[in-house]
Amino acid sequence: MVTSPGGQQAWPTAALWDAAARLDVPLRLPPLPLSPAVPGMRCHGPLRRIAHTDSVVSIFEGLDRTVPGEVLLIDNGARTDEACVGDLVAIEARLAGAAGLVLWGCHRDTDELADIGLPVFSLGPCPASPRPHPEGFGADAVPFAGTDGDMVVADADGVLVIPAAAYEDVFTVAEKIVRTERVQADMALGGVGLREQLQWESFLARRRTDPGYTFRSHLARVDGALE
Repeated sequence: MVTSPGGQQAWPTAALWDAAARLDVPLRLPPLPLSPAVPGMRCHGPLRRIAHTDSVVSIFEGLDRTVPGEVLLIDNGARTDEACVGDLVAIEARLAGAAGLVLWGCHRDTDELADIGLPVFSLGPCPASPRPHPEGFGADAVPFAGTDGDMVVADADGVLVIPAAAYEDVFTVAEKIVRTERVQADMALGGVGLREQLQWESFLARRRTDPGYTFRSHLARVDGALE
């Protein structure tokens, strides 16, 4: 887990997704999967979008507006034929107080990024640097949802964008899910399986007389967590 700018822990993306599902809060995933540049990286904070329209100039202009603790979304239109961020830009972002970089594109200088330590999530590595393109290029790029101020959580499972207005509720339910699942895991490792813990036979019996009875409803009844 990582600590938010406000001092809270950010629960894993999987728990946050499950919490949002319980609350019927729509979360947004990137249209393509994003991964940490280096295993173990994770970050959390308010989103700030930076359009990568003029190479490093546009990024520096975005850094001028950055508030410490923000996660910067560098939007390069999901391009995979060039890297929009390397080691020097990552250092500059760290100096600006960024909590991490989410690249809607690629990164380079992977070994150096590991030493710098600022979390970077991207579509993957690419050695090529940005280059000029004709006017109108990229107009058909795949968009990345999310507006400034939305909450971003990124870990080994990927990147989530959570509407700012719903984050506290999602966070509270995610915390309960994590704590419940830890207890269940400990009990299972001790020999008490999940089917026993979650009263599986009771669920089957109820569903025989009530076909609409869902396992999610059953989990709520027995105060369990398994998504």
